[in-house]
Amino acid sequence: MIKKLSLISLFTLLPASYYFAQTTVFAYVKDQEGKPLERAEVDLAQSANDVTADKIGYFQFVDLKPGHYLITVTKPNFESKILEFDVTADEKRKNLGVITLSNNVGSSDAGVVVVDDSASDTEDGGSAMQPTVGLLSSGRDAFQNVSAFELGAYWFRPRGVDNRFEDVVFNGVSMSKNDDGRIDFSNWGGLNDVTRYPYENVDNITPSEYTFGNLGGVVYYNTRASSYRKQTSLAYSFTNRSYLHRAMATYSSGLSKKGWAFTFSASRRWGDRAVIDGVYQDAYAYFGSIEKQFSDRHSINFTGFGSPTYRASNSPNTQEVYDIMGKNYNSYWGWQDGEKRNSRIRKVFEPMFMLTDYLKIGKNSNLTNTVSYQIGSDARSRLDWFHAADPNPTYYRKLPSYGIYSADEFRANSQINWDALYNANYINRNDVNGNPRGAVYTVVEDVNKDKTFNWASHFDTRLKDNWKLNINFNYQNLKSDNFRRIKDLLGANYAYNLNAFNNDVRYDADNTNVEVREGDRTQYSYELSRNQYSLNISSEVDFTKWNLVASIFSSYSEAYREGDFRSGIARFKNNSKGKSAVYDALDAGIKAKITYKINGKNFIVYNGAFFSLAPTLNEIYINPRMVDYVTPGVKNQMINSNDLSYIMRGQILKLRLSGYYTTINNATEISRYYADVNDGTLGNSFSTLVNEAMSGVNKRYIGAELGFDVKITPTLNAVGVASVGEYKYTNNPEVSTFDDLNGFRGTDVWGKANVKDYKVAGTPQKAFSFGLKYNSAQYWWVGASANYLMDQYLDLSALNKTPYMYTNPLTNDPYPGVTPELIQQITAQKKFDNQFMLNANAGKSFAFGKYRMGISVSVNNILNNRNYVTGGFEQGRNVNFTDALEDAQRQTPYFGPKLWYDRGRTFFTNVYLRF
Repeated sequence: MIKKLSLISLFTLLPASYYFAQTTVFAYVKDQEGKPLERAEVDLAQSANDVTADKIGYFQFVDLKPGHYLITVTKPNFESKILEFDVTADEKRKNLGVITLSNNVGSSDAGVVVVDDSASDTEDGGSAMQPTVGLLSSGRDAFQNVSAFELGAYWFRPRGVDNRFEDVVFNGVSMSKNDDGRIDFSNWGGLNDVTRYPYENVDNITPSEYTFGNLGGVVYYNTRASSYRKQTSLAYSFTNRSYLHRAMATYSSGLSKKGWAFTFSASRRWGDRAVIDGVYQDAYAYFGSIEKQFSDRHSINFTGFGSPTYRASNSPNTQEVYDIMGKNYNSYWGWQDGEKRNSRIRKVFEPMFMLTDYLKIGKNSNLTNTVSYQIGSDARSRLDWFHAADPNPTYYRKLPSYGIYSADEFRANSQINWDALYNANYINRNDVNGNPRGAVYTVVEDVNKDKTFNWASHFDTRLKDNWKLNINFNYQNLKSDNFRRIKDLLGANYAYNLNAFNNDVRYDADNTNVEVREGDRTQYSYELSRNQYSLNISSEVDFTKWNLVASIFSSYSEAYREGDFRSGIARFKNNSKGKSAVYDALDAGIKAKITYKINGKNFIVYNGAFFSLAPTLNEIYINPRMVDYVTPGVKNQMINSNDLSYIMRGQILKLRLSGYYTTINNATEISRYYADVNDGTLGNSFSTLVNEAMSGVNKRYIGAELGFDVKITPTLNAVGVASVGEYKYTNNPEVSTFDDLNGFRGTDVWGKANVKDYKVAGTPQKAFSFGLKYNSAQYWWVGASANYLMDQYLDLSALNKTPYMYTNPLTNDPYPGVTPELIQQITAQKKFDNQFMLNANAGKSFAFGKYRMGISVSVNNILNNRNYVTGGFEQGRNVNFTDALEDAQRQTPYFGPKLWYDRGRTFFTNVYLRF
C-alpha cells in the first residue's frame, strides 16, 4: 500500500514540476510605428539567460518557475523600458504583449552635430581640434548622449581622450589612419542614414566583442544589406555650420524570397556662405550594399562607400587679428575675378570596398570574414614661395603691432592678393636677357595616396548558455605614397625644385632638371609601408548576480620608408633615397569588465585596461619628407586605465556615476614650425624650420562623471551631466629636433621640456549640462539645455619650455636678468575663460498611412557667445630669452597664440520623408 501511494505521489508531482519548468514567457518589441525592433536586448534580472529579439521583434524565456520577474528592454537610440510581471504555477505560456520602445529624440536629426574638422586641415596646428567619435554617434546613456549632442558641439571630449584613442570599425575593419592613428570621418561623411545605428557601441575602455579597442570606446558598423529596415528615405537639411545644404536619399529593399537584399544611399553637402568668411564645401557621398543569402546559414555581402569632398579651411589667428577683423575672419582666402578663392583646399576621396562572408556553424557558432581594399588620395593645398615675401596677410611684420601698417591699412590688405601673386610671376617670367625663369609664387598640394588591404576574421560561439567566446584576427597591409605637387603655377612657366631655405640645393639631387610644372612632384616624395597582424580573444560569462568579461590582444607591426628623392644636402644623401631599415613593434594588452547586479535596476561596474600602443608612422619618423631617421626615444605607449561606475536603470530615474583614472606613458609628440633660436654668439643663429619631438611623455587623466535622466512626467524629462576632470603632464620629457641646417639636436642641446603639471589641451576639463525634454504623445518634441564649460587650456610648445631658452650655450649660465618670476611669465600656460552655452531643439513627425514625415530644428549657442576658444596653440617662434621676454611684455605680442573661436549661433534644420 505504501509503495502504491509512493508511485501515485511521484506521478502526481511530476506534472507539477513539469509545468513549473515549461512556463514560457514571450512578447514582441516594436517601435512607435508598430514596426518590429530587431536585436533589442532583453535582460532578465533573475536569470543569466538574457535574450535578443529576432527579426520580427519576438523574444521568449523558457523554463521560468513561478515567481516575480523584472526585465529591461534596450536598443541603441531608443528609450529603455523596464517591465515587471508574475508567473504562476498554472501558466504554460504567458504573453506580455507588445512592448513599445520610443525613439530617443536625442539621437534624432534634431540633435545632429555637423563635424567641422577644417581646423585640422592646416599644418598650423590642429592637434587640439580633432573631432571625436562621440560627435557622430549617440551614446547609450544620458552622459554619452549629452556628450555627443550638447557638449560635443563645443569640442568637449569625455575623459580628455582625443580621436587618436578611439576606434570606428566597419565589418571588422578599423578606420583609423596609420599615419597618425586618427579617424577621418570624411571617408563616410554624409552617409548618416546608413551609419545612424551602430551594431555595437561601447564606451571608454569597455571590452568589445569585435576588437580589443582603445581608451575612447568602439563604434562597430555592420553594413549587411538585410540588416537595414525595408524603406525609402528622402531628406533635406539646411544649416549655417560648415555647409548650407544637404540632400540625402536611401533605399533598402529588405530580404527577397530569393535571398537578395539591397541598400543604397547617396547625399550631397554644399554651400559657400556659412559663418566663417571664405569657407565653402562641396561633398558627395555614396553607399551600396548587396547581399545574397544562400541559406539561413550562409550569405555574402558586398559593400562599397566613399565621400568625395572638396572643402576650404579657416585659419587660426592671433588675438590682435581677431580684435581688428572680428571672429569670422579667415586669412586663407582672397578675391580673384570677383570670386572668393581659398588657398587651403582639402580634396579627399578614399573609397572603401568590402566583401564579407557570413557563416553560421552548428547551433551556437558564427564565422564572419571580411576582405577590404581602400584606395584614393587626400590632397591639401597651400601657397608656396621662392625667394619672395610671405604672402600670408597675417605675417607678423604686416600686423599693426609691428608698426609698419596701421589698423586701417591692415584691413585694406587683410586677404590674399591673388592679382599681386600673378603679377609677381608675370614680371619674373623672363630675366633681362629674355631667358625664362621660374615662379616666385605657386599653389602646391601635400598629397597622401594610400592603398590599404585588410582581412578581418571574427568567430563567436556560445560554449554554454551563459558563456560566450569571441576570437578576432586582423591583417593590414598599407602602401602610403606621400609627395608635394604643383597645383597651380599662377601664370608662371614652371617652378624650381630647389630648397630656398638651404642655399638652393636640389631637393632631388639625382635629377639635374629642376623645372617642375603643374602636376609634377616637388620638394619631397616617399612611400611608407606597414604590415600589421593582430589577434584578440574575449570571453563573457553571465551569472545571476555577476557578469564577467575579459579580453586580451597581441599585435605585431613592421614599417619602413622608401624615399624617391636623394637630398641635395650632402650629409643626408644616404638617408633620403631608397629603402630604410624596418621598424618593428610588438604590442599586447588585457581588458576586463566586472558587473555586479544588485537587482534588476542597480548595478556596479568595474572596467580595467592595461596595454601597449605602437607608435604611428608620423611618430616613428621625425621628418619623413627629408630622411628616414627614427625619432629619438620613440617607444610603445603604455596605457593603464580603470573606472568604477554605479548605474541605475529605473523607470523614473536613469543614472550613472563613474570615477576614472588613466595614465599614458612613453608617448611621443611631434610639432613642426619656424623657430628663432639664439646660439649665444653675435650674428649667428640656428633659426630655421624645425621638427620638434617630445619623447617619453607621461600624462595622467583623472576625474568623475555623472549623468542622469529623470522622468518628471510621462512626457517631460530632465537630463543632467557633470564631468569633472584633471588632465595633465606628469614628467619633464626629452626634447629633440631635426632640421635641414643642423640635423639632429637632442637633450644635450636643449635639455628637458619643463612641462610637468601643464594641462593637456584640446577639451574643457570640466563641463556641466542641464536640459529639459518634452515628448508629446502626438509625436512632437521640444528640448533645451544649458551648458557650462570650464578649464580649457592652450596647447604648448616644447622648445620654449627648455633650459636652452634662458641659458647661454657658451657659458651654460642663465642670461643676465633671468629670474624664476620672468621664466614663469614667459612660459606660463594660458587658461581660457569659462563659458556658458544655451542649446535648443524641436521637431515633429507625421504619419500618412505608410508614409512618415518629420521635421526638426536644432540651434546651438543661442546667445551667440563668440568668446569661447575651441582650440589653440602657442607659436614656438621665440626660443631665446631676450626676444621671448620682450614679446611677452608687449601689449600686443608679435607671436601671440593662434586661436580658433566658436562660430556663435548655428542652426541645423532637417525634413525627411520615409515610406
